[in-house]
Amino acid sequence: MTTKVSLRNVVDAIDSLMDGFTAYLNRETGEVYTVEDEEARSLDEGEGLDDIPDWQREGLAMAQEVLESEDWLALPDKFDVHEWSIMEQFADSIENEDLRRDLLDAIHGRGAFRYFRDTIDRYGMRDVWFDYKALALEKIAIEWLDEKGIKYERDIAGSAGNLPN
Repeated sequence: MTTKVSLRNVVDAIDSLMDGFTAYLNRETGEVYTVEDEEARSLDEGEGLDDIPDWQREGLAMAQEVLESEDWLALPDKFDVHEWSIMEQFADSIENEDLRRDLLDAIHGRGAFRYFRDTIDRYGMRDVWFDYKALALEKIAIEWLDEKGIKYERDIAGSAGNLPN
């Protein structure tokens, strides 16, 4: 029996992804599991469980299950999320012209993510930014879940409907 998945777990998994990892959702159980790209490569190259140290076996066995089962679907990754675009939309949503211009300037050029964070910190906008980003990620997660026909429970305080397109 298919269970409703936790929207919060999906959003948290998308938000916490780092380079070199892919998060998967089990559409039947709602479980989220993250596979390291190196584990996936090892399995692709045919490395058997007998060829690896004991301490790695459990993780590799789970990664193998995730990658070989049709119940597990890869969640949106950083290329699907496109955080730079979210930062730009956030900047465009700011009414204060000086702040909007500073945020838009911060996201261009080398070190854009760091300059953006420095700018929101300088203006005391950290909480506002994180709330906006959480809503944007929620919207991405909802669209993905709907596209995959996966039922979810709204166990998140936000409402992605409040975001600009």
